[in-house]
Amino acid sequence: MRARALGILAGYLADRQWGDPQRGHPVAGFGRLAQRLEHGVWADDRRAGAAYTTALVGGATVLGCALERTTRRSPVSRFVLTAAATWAVLGGRSLESEAAAVRHRLDLIDLDPAREQLTHLVGRDTTTLDAPDIARATIESVAENTSDAVVAPLAAGALFGIPGLLAYRATNTLDAMVGYRNERYVNFGWASARLDDLLNWVPARVGAALATLLAPAVGGTSHQALTVWRRDASGHPSPNAGQVEAAFAGALGIRLGGVNEYGGIVEDRHTLGDGSAPLPDDIDRATKLGRLVGHASVALAVAISAGRRSR
Repeated sequence: MRARALGILAGYLADRQWGDPQRGHPVAGFGRLAQRLEHGVWADDRRAGAAYTTALVGGATVLGCALERTTRRSPVSRFVLTAAATWAVLGGRSLESEAAAVRHRLDLIDLDPAREQLTHLVGRDTTTLDAPDIARATIESVAENTSDAVVAPLAAGALFGIPGLLAYRATNTLDAMVGYRNERYVNFGWASARLDDLLNWVPARVGAALATLLAPAVGGTSHQALTVWRRDASGHPSPNAGQVEAAFAGALGIRLGGVNEYGGIVEDRHTLGDGSAPLPDDIDRATKLGRLVGHASVALAVAISAGRRSR
C-alpha cells in the first residue's frame, strides 16, 4: 500500500481517537486568514467573490502540492504529512461529540441549554425549537456533516493526496463562512458555494448510498432508505445535503426536513421520510449511522489509494 493510503488511515484513526485539536487548529487559522482577507476585498460582486475563493483555495492547493513534492523521495515523510493533513481536515469525532452534547441537554426540563448547544451545529434560529425540532436539526446536521466532514475529505485525499485534502477543506470552510444567500453574501459568496456544491456532489451520493446499505445496523431497512432517498432528496433546496438527509431519514425510519428560519429568511426544506418526528434517542442512532458510514468511507479511501498505486 502507498504511504498515502496508510496516512489516510492513520489520520482517520487519529480523528476517531482525539477529535479536533483544542489549540492551534490549522482550519481555524485558515478561517482567520479568510476573514481578514474578506474585510479587505469584499464587494457585492461575483467577480470579487470568485477572486477571493480562487486566492484562498488556490493557496491551499499550492501548499499541498509543495508538501507532496518535498516528500516524493521519502515515504515516511509522505505518510506523516498525509496523516497530519487528514486528521486536520476531518471532523467526525467532533461532530459526534457535539450531537451527544445536544442529546444530553435534551434530558433537562429546560430546553434552553439544548437550544444553545445546537447553535454549535446549525445556522438556523434555535430560540423557539421544541424537543422534536431540536432532535431533527441535530440529526440533519449529523447527516450533512458526515458527508461534508468525513466522506468528502477522505475521497479528496484518496484521489489527490495532500493537495486534495487541503483544497477541499479550504472550499468547505469558505462555504461555511460566506456561502449564504443573504444580502451580504448572495453575490460575494456565490463562487465559494458553487465550488463546494461541485466538490461534494459525488461524496454526498456515496454517503447516501453507504447510509442506505448500513440501515439494518440502526434498526432500519435498506429498501426503505433507498425508497426515501430516491423519492425525497430532490425536493431539498441543497443538491447535496438532501441526498444524505433523505437517506438517513429512511434508514432511521423518521421524518426530517420542514421549515427552518435563517436570520429572518424562511426556507422550506421539503419533507424527508415517512416516519414520525424524531425523538432524542434517534440522535444516538444517527450518530451511530454516521460513524459506520465513516468507517466504510475510510475503507473505500484506502482501497482507492492502494488501487491507484497498483495500476
